[in-house]
Amino acid sequence: MDTLTTSSETCAADEARPAAPKSFGARNEHALIGTVSMLIFLAFWELSVALDWVNPLFTSSPSLIVRAGYEMFADGSIYPHLAVSGYEFLVGYGMAVVIGVPLGILMGWYGRINAVLDPFVSALYATPRIALLPLLMIWFGIGIMSKIAIVFLGAIFPILVNTITGVRTLNADFVKVARSFGASDRQIFLTVALPSSVPLLLTGLRLGLGHALVGIVVGEMYGATHGLGFLIATAGARFQTDKLMVGIILIAAAGVALTELLRLIERRFERWRPSVGG
Repeated sequence: MDTLTTSSETCAADEARPAAPKSFGARNEHALIGTVSMLIFLAFWELSVALDWVNPLFTSSPSLIVRAGYEMFADGSIYPHLAVSGYEFLVGYGMAVVIGVPLGILMGWYGRINAVLDPFVSALYATPRIALLPLLMIWFGIGIMSKIAIVFLGAIFPILVNTITGVRTLNADFVKVARSFGASDRQIFLTVALPSSVPLLLTGLRLGLGHALVGIVVGEMYGATHGLGFLIATAGARFQTDKLMVGIILIAAAGVALTELLRLIERRFERWRPSVGG
């Protein structure tokens, strides 16, 4: 009997003992695996070009791309392209957020506003934005405004649709609990509906980000004189694959960095989602 008691006490002590902290490898396993796989891919790419398995005219190589990128930053030729594309993104995406979020909240909260605007939103959301580019150039010319417009149109609809969905999928139990405590419509909107829609709203911001970057490249391939899309188009026409890849990598790096930033914000605001009984 004493032996059983001692064993039970030992097990209880083992369960109460705090778990040992994870090692660096265990905590960053996903990132380490991704880094190793990327390094293996780059090494294979470099080796395949060095051994003439593939023609560098069509694929370039990591070392040639790094050299081309270094030269473009060293001589300053890349900065006008970055400035133009960055300006188009900031203005176009910023306008999409400023207009899309409030409009999505209004359409999600007020059924009559949604009934009026939903046919237009559905039609434009289903229309490929690249099909509107010739029309935008007629309206705004071949200057920077037409590029901002295509970025705006690419970003606003994912933001708008996700915001509407976030507001309209509000759990009815939350509203019942709020009304049982005498909350007004304004209080329900600010304390229940808006926080509940934040996760889907942030998802819409991430989706809109990708569409905005696509809009930059597509818009600058037509009638532009600067920008990363213009750089990609002209380098491809001249078979300068290393410079072409520099432009692609810069766009991809910007997308990854901004997406990770929005994911951090999304995780931060996930706690806003109310829970029944919480």
